[in-house]
Order: sequence, then structure tokens, then C-alpha cells
Amino acid sequence: MNTLLKNSTIEIKSPEEVEKMRVAGALAAEQLEMIEEFIVPGVSTAELDRICHEFTVKQQHATPAPLNYNGFPKSICTSVNHVVCHGIPSEDKILKSGDIINIDVTPLKDGFHGDSSKTFLVGKPTVLAERLVSVCQECLYRGIRTVRPGSRLGDIGHAIQTHAERHRFSVVREYCGHGIGRIFHDEPQVLHYGKPGTGSELKPGMTFTIEPMINAGKKEVRLLPDNWTVVTKDHKLTAQWEHTILVTETGYEILTHRSDDTIARCA
Repeated sequence: MNTLLKNSTIEIKSPEEVEKMRVAGALAAEQLEMIEEFIVPGVSTAELDRICHEFTVKQQHATPAPLNYNGFPKSICTSVNHVVCHGIPSEDKILKSGDIINIDVTPLKDGFHGDSSKTFLVGKPTVLAERLVSVCQECLYRGIRTVRPGSRLGDIGHAIQTHAERHRFSVVREYCGHGIGRIFHDEPQVLHYGKPGTGSELKPGMTFTIEPMINAGKKEVRLLPDNWTVVTKDHKLTAQWEHTILVTETGYEILTHRSDDTIARCA
């Protein structure tokens, strides 16, 4: 049964719930590993959505949580170039060499969510695109490495912000990581900027996402009229990486760890 931190709404998962989170997280990782070979010039983002949907339902026997979530019309988010997050797959959006695309997947299995995303390079990327995508991944890893019992949510944001700004990139403020489990988006909010030693204290059994959105230009974003797609105001490139994290007794466990990750699954 779920328990709550005293004076908090942040859930602490039981060992049985953690096991279910591991299963859902592994499915999310598997989806991102599966889809990579299909991310080539000439493919539509709608085709990528179809491939992920079929894989989720028919092979993983899971449910794509984004589909119909608050009206979202597709099974994955596909955010290309200057799209920060929540890009809607479309037949009209055809990938070309030099693009970057973030694919965000969230399978729901046995009542629990696994949430992860990766920014892929399409064909031959520009030097800026390669650097942005690499630094964004490093930001994610630096945030993850701060996770341990007794540390604070602000430690995560500070690690991400300082690394991004050191490379003269900016951090999106309006969108953040979140608690996750039976509920897709739960407490706490995990900001990707902030001051060390601030925010809620991390305790074993917490599960949440860290998902920095890093812009090549300014940090400001705007929401398109579809009420989902978020873009950079200056139309500069943006990248995002996301993992679902468990706070353990001694550090962290990445529940959505993939074979291409260069950070240890546990610490």
C-alpha cells in the first residue's frame, strides 16, 4: 500500500510497487532502443508513432499512457528541432538530415508508468546540434548523480543549470520533471534550475523523472494554438533527455536505464 511522507504529498513506494515500476521503466527503455533504427531522413513522425504504438500494445502488452491523456491525440511525443516538448506526431512532419528529434514514451503496465525520452540525431547533424544534444544528456546525468537520501530537489536543478549555462545554453523554466507511479504526473515537481540545499528532502522509495529541456538560444518558450506543442520563442534548437529515477537507501536507481547509457544504472 502507498504511504505518504509526513506533512507531504510525495509518495514512498513499497518494495512491491518498486518492482512494478522497474517493469514499466524497462519497457520505456526498450521502446527507445527499438525505435532508433527507424529514425532516418524521410520518415514521418506519424509513422514513428504508429511503430511505437504497435510495439507497446502487441509486443509489450502495455498501454501507451500519452494516448488520450487530457486529450493528447497520439501515443508518443515527437519534438523536432525548436519544439521543446509535447510535439504531436503528424503525417506532414517528415524528418530530414540534420534534424534532431526528442521521442518521449510512457508505457503503462499493471497500473504503473515508465517515462523516458531521448533526443536523436537524424542523418548528418550540425556541430551545434551535436553539442547541444550531448550537453543536455550530461545535464541529465549530473542531475541524477545528486540523487541520494538527504539531498534536496534544489540540488538536482542546480547541477543541471550550472552545467547548461557553463556551455552557454539556457534551461527552460516552465516545464519540469515530476513524481510518477500509478499517477502519470504526481508530486514532486522537479525543477531543472535552482539553488542547492533547497526544496523537498529526498527519501528512499521516492520515484520521479528528471527531464531537462536545454535551449541553444534564450530560455523563453511559447505554447502553440494546439495547446500542446511548446516551442522556443527564438526558434533556436532545443534538446531534452529524461529518465525515471528511484531514490534508494544509498543513492539512486535509473528505472529506465538503456544499453546506450553511459551512466551506471545504480549508485
